Amino acid sequence: MPRRIVSIKEISVPEAKRVLEKVKEEELGEFQRRTLDYTTKFSKISATRAEKAIKQLTSKLALERGESIQIVNCMPKTREELRTILSSKGRIVSTTQLDEVIELLQKIQKE
Repeated sequence: MPRRIVSIKEISVPEAKRVLEKVKEEELGEFQRRTLDYTTKFSKISATRAEKAIKQLTSKLALERGESIQIVNCMPKTREELRTILSSKGRIVSTTQLDEVIELLQKIQKE
């Protein structure tokens, strides 16, 4: 039976990994297997932690969902790394806000 798209939602690398792991290996196509391999190698936190971090970044720090996802995918450790992600849209972010994001990411990683 052909599958159809029901909805489209941006998700993080850890969330994509969780979705692909739910599918039986023999049902995965070549592209899905490669994607699962990629997500396994590059997931820096669990899907649950990723969802929590995205939610906190979007609500508490007023970041867009797409920006929050990119931050969670990269898990930057320094202001400079974070500034690179956030400056792609020409946004100027205060040092205080950068520190808040880094602090939140460190807290999520330690949980």
